[in-house]
Amino acid sequence: MKPRWQIDDEVRLIRNVRDDGTFPGARMGDLLVRRGSVGVVRDVGSFLQDQIIYSVHFHAENRMVGCREEELIDIDDDWTPSRFEFREKVQSRAALKIDGEALIHPGDAGEVVRVVRDNSGNIACHVHFEALCGRVLLVPETLLESASALAAGEYA
Repeated sequence: MKPRWQIDDEVRLIRNVRDDGTFPGARMGDLLVRRGSVGVVRDVGSFLQDQIIYSVHFHAENRMVGCREEELIDIDDDWTPSRFEFREKVQSRAALKIDGEALIHPGDAGEVVRVVRDNSGNIACHVHFEALCGRVLLVPETLLESASALAAGEYA
């Protein structure tokens, strides 16, 4: 195993990091560092002899967390921030149709289960809508709004 990054390399986090029960002062599941955050590698180690773990200090959060290699990219790599995160409550801004049939109506509530970026910088979300039990739709980010923003009367 050869590490991709060395001490003092700048990196960007591409997945949210939540407490797994090992971060002092946090509760399990608490968000520690949001994806898109920039940090500096401070140490390189391993876990179970088959995973490289980087201790990364994230500037804005003033927090040091352990990250797996697949959770990081080079600071100079392309990055497109997303409006939504995993588990965020959203509502549809438009009717969503499949084969002409409206499955989701404006205002229908759902939850983001995955954020998907393509190579051209477009962002979409896999969303589980309450009105469509058991199915997940891939929805362009532009057709979604935060459930809390809609409830407060805010529109993008």
